Amino acid sequence: MLSRTADHLYWMARYIERAENMARVLDVTYNMSLVPNAAQSEAELWEPALQIAGGLEAYRDEYGEVTAVGVVRYLSMDTQNPSSIFNALRGARENARAVRVTLSAETWESINSLWLEFSQFIGVDLMKQGLGEFCDWVKARSHLFRGVSFGTMLRDDAFRFLRLGTFMERADNTARLLDVKYHLLLPGDEEVGGAVDYYEWSAVLRAVSAFQAYQKVFNDAIEPWRVAELLVLREDMPRSLHACFSEITPILEQLSGRHSTECRRLAGELHARLRYGRMNDIFQDGLHEFLSDFIESNNNLGAEIQRTFLNAPIGA
Repeated sequence: MLSRTADHLYWMARYIERAENMARVLDVTYNMSLVPNAAQSEAELWEPALQIAGGLEAYRDEYGEVTAVGVVRYLSMDTQNPSSIFNALRGARENARAVRVTLSAETWESINSLWLEFSQFIGVDLMKQGLGEFCDWVKARSHLFRGVSFGTMLRDDAFRFLRLGTFMERADNTARLLDVKYHLLLPGDEEVGGAVDYYEWSAVLRAVSAFQAYQKVFNDAIEPWRVAELLVLREDMPRSLHACFSEITPILEQLSGRHSTECRRLAGELHARLRYGRMNDIFQDGLHEFLSDFIESNNNLGAEIQRTFLNAPIGA
């Protein structure tokens, strides 16, 4: 496969996943804003959404004060924010159009109609017209894209690069979400376990569609350390770090063939840490330190994938 074709496929999948992740973050943050006394101020509630997206400083340069209206616009429709839902979906469609003949007809139609239908939200005040419905629409169309591509595409390198992009982006987002939220929601005082604390941790789980999974696995009250275990080490949790690398590692082995690439080594190293790691050891060394190191290692793997297979400037 041509490296440029692989590049388009890889980033198309990453952009679709990024749009869904932004919708998840917006949705749970907005729902938490409806809970009385969920935060001391509007800024305290909405800043974490910007931190997860890695855009707090850029937001302040453009908008100044952190407000709900500003954050919603910045993460959803701002054309200057490369990680906004608008730019992510536009980037996905542009990449898909460049490799249209490589995709199945159904996959192309799914992503093309997604972009065309997205125009109905442009210029709309989402806070007034229904932010929840918008976020649900983005998530549903992302699910549709993955389902259609999984059900109609040949299991060749094109399919592998699609899957690779999806899980690389998902792993990064889950790690960022957990890192930011865990730091903010673990005050270590008598408030832990209170009503607001429960809703906050429930929101974290709902952000990665893990609330029901948590109840099935632990069958108990929501505990921060168990949330971390579910999202880091549980391979049977679809959006966990372990689950992502259980997909990434064999994909890179298939793409590398008989060659021993640096990508395979980096992915295998991360996968081994997640497969054989223990939560007690992670907490002893510091969850924040573990997640920060994971995010850096995941970024390094992404850069190596770019150099090894895509042979093009890093897309985001």
